[in-house]
Parts: sequence; C-alpha cells; structure tokens
Amino acid sequence: MTVSTLGTPAAPLWLAAAALVSNALVWGLSWIPFRALQSAGVHPLWATAMVFTVALVGLVLWRPGAWRSFTAHPGLWVLFAATGLSNVGFNWAVTVGDVVRVALLFYTMPAWAVLLAWLVLGERPTQARLLQVALALAGVVVVLKKPDVPWPVPESLADYLALLGGFSFALTNIMLRQLCNVPSAARMLAMFGGGAGTATLVALAAMGAGWVSAVPVADGAWLTWVGWAAALSIGFIGGNLALQYGAARLSAVAGSLIMLSEVLFASVSSVLMGASSADTRTLAGGTMILLAALLASRSDNKGL
Repeated sequence: MTVSTLGTPAAPLWLAAAALVSNALVWGLSWIPFRALQSAGVHPLWATAMVFTVALVGLVLWRPGAWRSFTAHPGLWVLFAATGLSNVGFNWAVTVGDVVRVALLFYTMPAWAVLLAWLVLGERPTQARLLQVALALAGVVVVLKKPDVPWPVPESLADYLALLGGFSFALTNIMLRQLCNVPSAARMLAMFGGGAGTATLVALAAMGAGWVSAVPVADGAWLTWVGWAAALSIGFIGGNLALQYGAARLSAVAGSLIMLSEVLFASVSSVLMGASSADTRTLAGGTMILLAALLASRSDNKGL
C-alpha cells in the first residue's frame, strides 16, 4: 500500500496502473465501432457528440448539483476543453487514417506531458523520466520513419488530428492530477460535457462547411447504428472512471507512458481485422514504446 500526497485514497500502485490499462483498452478498440458508425453514415464527430451526451445526461440525473463546482474550480473549464479536443482529434483521426499510425502519433503524449507537468504541476522531470520519454518517442520514430516518406510528419488530416488529440489528452491527464481533490462528479461532468459540447460545435461547423453530413434518421436507418453508439457510451463511461482513478494516483508522466499500451491494443486488433499492416519496423518500435510504459510503472513504484 502507498499513501497519496495529493489527497487521494491510499491504494496499490498496480491497481492504479491496471485502471489506466483498462482505459487504454477502451480507446485502443474504439476504432471498431467508430468505423462501423461511419459505414452507417454517422460521422465520428456526431458519434462522439452522441456518446458523451448520453453520458452527460446520465450524470446530470445522478448528480444534478455537480455544476456548482465549476464556479469554485475554474480549472474544470480547462479540463472541459482538453477532453473535448482530445476526443474530437482521436475519434476523427482513427476513423479516416491508418489505425496504428494514428495511435502512435496520439502517443507523442508523453513528450507533451513532461512539459505540461513541469509548467502546471511543478513536476521537474528526473533523468529516469526523460530516458523513458526518449525511449517511447524513439519507438514512435522507428515506426513512422519510412525511407520513402519525408520527415517530419504530419502528412494528412489524420496526422494533424492525432497530434492535436495527443496534446489535449496529455493536458487532460495533467488537469486530473491538479483537480484530484475536486469531487469526482464535477470532474466527470467536465469531461463528459467537454466531449459532448466540443464535438457538437465542431460537427455543426464542419456540416456548415460541407465536410460532414447530418445523422441519418430516415427509413429506420438509426436502427443500424444505435447499438454501436450505446456500446461506445458504456465503454467510454467505464474508461473515464478508470482514467480518473489511475491518473489521480500516479504521476502525470508515468500515467501517460503506461497508457501507451493503447498502441498494442489498437495495433493487434487493426492488423487482425485488416485495418493496418504490421512489419518488422512496426514491431520493433512498438516494443520500445511498451518497454517505456513498463519502466514508467516500475519507476513510480520506486518513487523515481
């Protein structure tokens, strides 16, 4: 058992790490329902808005007074925006881009987390942390740097969205650490509200520009995608709870690195289902990334 210095209940570090891995599993497999919804005519922006609106309505009915915390804790608005942009970036990118590439670009997150943790939380990075981040990012380079592809990325809309999502998700983890003493219902409200509100606003703007179509509802079309939307809602609610539990009990950088396991889940599932291809370079880079995540978990246990 360990004692938290941030006001969170004492808990085994392995349990906090397992919570983050479960959240990574949800994100790593989320490309499957998002692509199914896309095939049914539901753009990932609308899918994201629907999923988080369902979660938001449920939370408001359960904890109707959670909004009051926003006046006492302005940082919740930062969490609101960060969560919204993270979901918009990742969910859109994973639908239109190569799943493995998107997941890896999204997980430039540890590099952003080092800077943000220093600036926001005052967590000066140790040499061990910097080496873990360097190993993780070296793995990303190994996977992405093809001989016939110019450097640097991004090269497509999916690349930009993945990088935006990664930076925003790093900020989400940082804010969860900073707001760890805020009631969990208020944090969840900020995250669900951010996912619903940001996705809706971006979807409306994109629809006005002709980039996104309206949600199909005629001729019983909704029956095709309502099941997938419900499954996503349940998955993201569970993943959010796990993220809050784990992120509040591990350092921001360690939490970010542990969640690199999402790359494994996304890679294996997408290769098996034909949405990506795996080669020696991808396997080597993925191994480096996962090793960095393992070292992050072990160093947290040793107090590094």
